[in-house]
Amino acid sequence: MKILRANDHKHMPWKNGLGQTVEIAVFPPAATVDTFDWRISMATVSEDGPFSVFPGIDRTLSILEGTGMELFVEGREQVLLTQASPPHPFAADAATTARLVDGAITDLNVMTRRGRFSHAVERLVAPTKLVPGAGTTLVLCHRGRMEARRGETTETLSALDCLLLNAEEALEISGTGEGFLIRLR
Repeated sequence: MKILRANDHKHMPWKNGLGQTVEIAVFPPAATVDTFDWRISMATVSEDGPFSVFPGIDRTLSILEGTGMELFVEGREQVLLTQASPPHPFAADAATTARLVDGAITDLNVMTRRGRFSHAVERLVAPTKLVPGAGTTLVLCHRGRMEARRGETTETLSALDCLLLNAEEALEISGTGEGFLIRLR
């Protein structure tokens, strides 16, 4: 188990230069926004407009804070994303624009390079037991606190801390937190 603390997340400009992103984790570790195989990040969207285009990338978007936004992805029906919405997957190389419902939002972005990795994102509420499976599994604590126990080791996750797992051993999550389970294969 490796803990990625919220205070250590990397702040950087959006690829299109219109905002800022907070990178939680990236692979390979020294990858840029143009060379990653997978990337987990958060962004604050404070105005309507286009999303950055990422050729060959699949993306899943979840709303962490704010009322929500309408998402327009080329070739797909418009969708309203709110904090209650399930994580929304789409191609990051399709032209995409957003219209805010009522002020700024913060979103969670999970992106993988097609042909190298795939991903699945789901909401997670403690307490629960996880069997990570093959590949890499991340648990992002969105709100509250989570205690993650594997064998003799217990780690505490606070808001926006992330747990990175690379093994198939079961993990017990306790506490009152809620967040996201991210599986990368």
